[in-house]
Amino acid sequence: MNKPHGQLRQSQVVTTFGPGAMLDLPRYSVIIGGLDFWSPKGEKIDEPRLVEKLMQLLNRKTLTLYEPPPDLDDPTQPLSRIVCWQFPEWFIVQENEAKSESQIRSRRLVHRKTLHKGKYVNDDHVKCAVVPIRFVRACRFGHIGDIDWRSFVHHAGQNKECHRPLWLDEMGTSGDLSELRVRCECGEIRNLGEMKQMQALGQCDGRRPWLGVGTSESCSESNRLLIRTASNAYFPQLMSVISLPDHEEAITESVSKAWDFLENVENLEDLQQELKKTKVKELLKGLDEEAILKVILSRRRGESAPEKSIKQVELELLLSSQDEIGHDRPDGIFYARKCPWKAAWNNLAFMTPIERIILVHRLREVTAQVGFTRFEASSPDTNGELEMGVRRAELGNEVDWLPAIENRGEGVFLQFNRQRIDDWAKQKVVQDRVKILEKGFRCWQKEHRDSKRMFPPVSYILLHTLSHILMTTITLECGYPSSSLRERIYAIPDIGYGILLYTGSSDSEGTLGGIVEVGRKIDRYLLSALEKAKLCSHDPVCTQHLPENTYERRFLHGAACHACLLVSETSCEMGNDFLDRSLLVPTVEAQETEFFKE
Repeated sequence: MNKPHGQLRQSQVVTTFGPGAMLDLPRYSVIIGGLDFWSPKGEKIDEPRLVEKLMQLLNRKTLTLYEPPPDLDDPTQPLSRIVCWQFPEWFIVQENEAKSESQIRSRRLVHRKTLHKGKYVNDDHVKCAVVPIRFVRACRFGHIGDIDWRSFVHHAGQNKECHRPLWLDEMGTSGDLSELRVRCECGEIRNLGEMKQMQALGQCDGRRPWLGVGTSESCSESNRLLIRTASNAYFPQLMSVISLPDHEEAITESVSKAWDFLENVENLEDLQQELKKTKVKELLKGLDEEAILKVILSRRRGESAPEKSIKQVELELLLSSQDEIGHDRPDGIFYARKCPWKAAWNNLAFMTPIERIILVHRLREVTAQVGFTRFEASSPDTNGELEMGVRRAELGNEVDWLPAIENRGEGVFLQFNRQRIDDWAKQKVVQDRVKILEKGFRCWQKEHRDSKRMFPPVSYILLHTLSHILMTTITLECGYPSSSLRERIYAIPDIGYGILLYTGSSDSEGTLGGIVEVGRKIDRYLLSALEKAKLCSHDPVCTQHLPENTYERRFLHGAACHACLLVSETSCEMGNDFLDRSLLVPTVEAQETEFFKE
């Protein structure tokens, strides 16, 4: 249907209900149309660093980011809309049902073409309400379509010309597939539990209904049963960056302007001589001399700047020696400054691994959707980069722009001592714990053979765990709901380690000052977080859990569960994976692997 029967927030369109996602509107069940059916585009979003990464990922020469179409709320303006297509096309009749002596509930299974104005007219000429069936077929490449119910019940060939009425029988109240069967009045019956078999639904025909009626491509995958409201029905592939002032780019630009004076500079003394010239001094004012010399020598050798990961650029700026980062302007995209180190913190043993605290008064996060998958998610790696080799479903027929949103907020950055973390990670007891976690990851890999996910370093798991317990502690006092907090974990051994906790909101609610105030009292929050991490309400079960346990199937967790570490998935950059309290503090099961021993 291409009529406006519902509304979504712009952020929901990018993160949850993008092209190819299924959505229940008040009167219809639909699939969101591709970018070709969005009109008009929203505001353009400028974020060169993200655009450059996306062009490399998608092999595009040009690319632009736009917000989803806004609701203009102005009757004089053209209609703003995202076209949706009615999906699925098979329905269950609500009133037209029968119960046998064995209390089996039977309801008619009908196609959209048999409906009249959205209702089914039974043999008594009574209009009956219908609801979309919750079962569809899909493949892991994102293709999706209706199940051929007639072919399924007739075992794909036997009596395939039969067009008698179909019924869906419920033989219990649990809704489990084993208690459901589809029945044809010709006498054929088939249990829906058989749909779990890989070949039961046939080969995928490559249908892409979100790109328009009849759109398809070749596909060699087998169809899989998909419950359209299940959590694995749609995984948007998102890439995000924190908009940062690029100081290195500013140095490069200034050196280019003064190149006529600097092309013969060989060392720091030569540079200092040139800086005595008024024009050169004005062009290079406020820039670090050693950084200037590095750019000059690289340019003379014809070297281009090495490509850096998303998080590397962010971490380098956050670790810079400046007291202030960015510009203190109301409309600035980024402004941060060091938090004065309190003398009392020197006497706190648990504060010694922290080198510096940065109060981020303003930041801007830009998130763009690249594509989507079904059944299995493909999240960014620990450096914020999306996997290049993943086959993702396209958002449009000809993609020259991508939907994106920008959120403004605030945050606090904790910088950790590199040597402390590196020495801890080399300990034998820690390495033995890592081997246990790796066994769980290998079990997970066996069930996700197509995934290219890599096991992260133990330093990342440590910081990730600390980030989660800090978020849980902070939300009790900072005034923000837990789902509004987000994290970025920086674990780059050659550069440094850190945790950025921040808010992200499309309005001013994300900049109320609560997180900045947390940074000023970080000792209180950190101590409370570490105390909470020692004991879980599910202990000893939580800590005694082995990741390789196939019964629990928590392959990517050590001592971690919903009662202690797991947070809203929108807050976690890893989807609540790779967590272990035993690396953080002593627990009832492990007493020697902890980082915070004091």
